[in-house]
Amino acid sequence: MEERKLVVTWGVFGQELKKASYIAAPMVAATVFQYLLQVVSLMMVGHLGQLLLSAVAIATSLTNVTGFSLLSGMVGGLETLCGQAYGAEQYQKLGTYTYSAMISLILVCFPVCLLWIFMDKLLILIGQDPLIAHEARKYSIWLIPALFGGAVLKPLVRYLQTQTLIYPMLTSSFIVLCFHIPLCWALVFKLGLGSIGAALAISLSCWLNVIFLGLYAMYSSACGKTRMLFSKDALLGIGEFFRFAIPSAVMVCLKWWACELLVLLSGLLPNAKLETSVLSICLTISTLHFTIPYAFGAAASTRVSNELGAGNPKAAQVAVWAITLLAIMEAVIVSTAIFCCRNVLGYAYSNDKQVVNYVAVMAPLICLSIIMDSLQAVLSGVARGSGWQHIGAYVNLGAFYLVGLPVAVVLGFVLHLRGKGLWIGIVAGSVVQSSVLSLITGFTDWQKQATMARERIFESRPSRENDVE
Repeated sequence: MEERKLVVTWGVFGQELKKASYIAAPMVAATVFQYLLQVVSLMMVGHLGQLLLSAVAIATSLTNVTGFSLLSGMVGGLETLCGQAYGAEQYQKLGTYTYSAMISLILVCFPVCLLWIFMDKLLILIGQDPLIAHEARKYSIWLIPALFGGAVLKPLVRYLQTQTLIYPMLTSSFIVLCFHIPLCWALVFKLGLGSIGAALAISLSCWLNVIFLGLYAMYSSACGKTRMLFSKDALLGIGEFFRFAIPSAVMVCLKWWACELLVLLSGLLPNAKLETSVLSICLTISTLHFTIPYAFGAAASTRVSNELGAGNPKAAQVAVWAITLLAIMEAVIVSTAIFCCRNVLGYAYSNDKQVVNYVAVMAPLICLSIIMDSLQAVLSGVARGSGWQHIGAYVNLGAFYLVGLPVAVVLGFVLHLRGKGLWIGIVAGSVVQSSVLSLITGFTDWQKQATMARERIFESRPSRENDVE
């Protein structure tokens, strides 16, 4: 492969910033609209009483951890395969890879369904109130169609994302949210279905999104070159997809699970109600903010995979610099705003003076966490675009389970820093994660990555281990 020369100038860097912003800005909005589906359902159920609110909150957390996070992680393998294939102008392979991903994710849904069907037994086993457990199970069962919808929707989103077709996703997500709000209200209140109505609304909205994006992919002229056609190659490609999907899922899930475990641990502290409330608020702020760096990560994945597939290693490297700069700027702005509003931030979630003061104390740590999240989101996107998810999985395992959680337990329980100590532990894990990923990215041989990407796409064989030098 002949290397294509690129002279890096401020003009080239500025062009890359524009390309990244073109992907990231609509992705932020689309991600927020999708995130709001669950928020709207939870808010409406909250008006039905504390029992249903608690049940739906617990069910939402468990279904995210055991199902939706797994699908979101696994579909990251498609960012490597589709992104590099598109860059290499092997357009017919995008459809094949997308079908392989859909089949793979649907297969994963079946064991997850069994877990959701018996969720009440699991919750009772860990000491949850039987009434809450029963309601959580009902909500989870009616959310199963959304799980299968996600198995089709998430590959469709990556199929479009890797071609920089972001605005169709933005439009579809907005229309679905506008449909979801009155639908959820009608099912929950008008038809009296309660929590079942909220779950059913999410399921119907998810499938409506699938229909919109599926029709766009089938009939839009923008997808003419990459039109999805099913063939036996889609079945043969399942193994190759899983080779990238499993470490990609581990990358996503390890930190997600660590944060959920943190909230569970807070229930063992003295004054557990206060500690759990404050840590839940911190986690909510962090999760809501993550929709922004997630979009930067998607931009990084798309730009890096496209350029590596096209055989432009220098352009891929410039993309990493440009998107990292955007992410750092965003993180500084958001964290500064949170720090300046630290004394009133807690009032958005509670009127309890003790909770508000505790949130003010935690604000500097939230700011540091936001900066780390922004950086690691971009670097994780680079990992997915390059195809070295397995390295990212090892980094996350070490950062959060060898450093983050042990530090959290020692500070929270041994040194009696309580919730503050638990959050410091997760921040320590994030610092280690971001630092190691930064070093790996800095020492990456981009020429070698481009060569390996071209070999993977053109030779159509199981990919080699992607060593990073």
